[in-house]
Amino acid sequence: MNVAVDAMGGDHAPDWVVQGAVDAAAELGVRVILVGDQKRVAPVLNGRHAGGRVSIHHCEEVVGMDESPLKALRKKRDASIRAAFHLVKSGRADAVVSAGNSGATLAAGVMILGRMQGVERPAIAGILPAERGPVVLIDVGANVDCRPSHLFQFGVMANAFAASCLGISNPTVGLLSIGEEAGKGNEQVRLAHEFFSKSDLNFVGNVEGRDILSGRARILVCDGFVGNVILKLTEGMASVMAQLIERELMGSFLGRAALLLGRNAMHNFIRRLDYEEYGGAPLLGINGVGMICHGGSPPKAIKNAIHMAVQYVNNRVLEKMTFQLTASGPSQKLDSPALSH
Repeated sequence: MNVAVDAMGGDHAPDWVVQGAVDAAAELGVRVILVGDQKRVAPVLNGRHAGGRVSIHHCEEVVGMDESPLKALRKKRDASIRAAFHLVKSGRADAVVSAGNSGATLAAGVMILGRMQGVERPAIAGILPAERGPVVLIDVGANVDCRPSHLFQFGVMANAFAASCLGISNPTVGLLSIGEEAGKGNEQVRLAHEFFSKSDLNFVGNVEGRDILSGRARILVCDGFVGNVILKLTEGMASVMAQLIERELMGSFLGRAALLLGRNAMHNFIRRLDYEEYGGAPLLGINGVGMICHGGSPPKAIKNAIHMAVQYVNNRVLEKMTFQLTASGPSQKLDSPALSH
């Protein structure tokens, strides 16, 4: 197993990225290829090759976080994220992990590896902590404008991923809307509801915002605009909730005693809300494996993203996704003319 890691991608690259990659190689026993500028990566690596499992693939350019993805990729032929996906295409790596420009990661994955057969739009699947276990939210930013068939394909791809990598047997699938009734929502959501209702997926209907973390649906489908807002909101809420609970408990003697006695429970609570536990969001729908990490990902998140990429490959998610897409392809006749462009 060889994982290409974009060593130049992220707010704290290459330092935190290299540390996470070294930890993954040491703890998981996988081979990691650090893709980036040798002059910057080698001093951080400092000879820590984890028994020969960490190497460097030199390239001199990087797509900045504030750059236009497509323009940068066309101009920077030697960008680290391009080089990482080329390693997968050539068979020298099995997956890519990047905490860099997410738009560039998506664009490079599609440009170099192409889309899976039957997939119109690749999507990013975020993983949220919920009452009954992790919930997959798709799409969380790749596609802000979607057709109903796109939403259906998101659900099919997420179904294969959740069952294979998260161990969720026959996951329930819900469509985010403004009401539980089938007729609620915009035209995009109403037509997507028809797709899901006629499929073999374990579809539970529309799900409202208040039920996102209840676990009623283990897969939540929406367009990338809505999904990205939800993802950022839950990340912010997790941090604020932990701070508020600690502040309230520290305000009294009994509270401080309870905090001291319940330190392990508090730690477990914070850990369940922490995005670092899953590390990254898989890019579903490309002919390969790509993990998109938070720009500020610390070493732990990078390590866990590499772990998720390894699970993705080992569990043959691409093959299962292809099978389900072929078996479940919706009829394009359900698309209204207004939404088919």
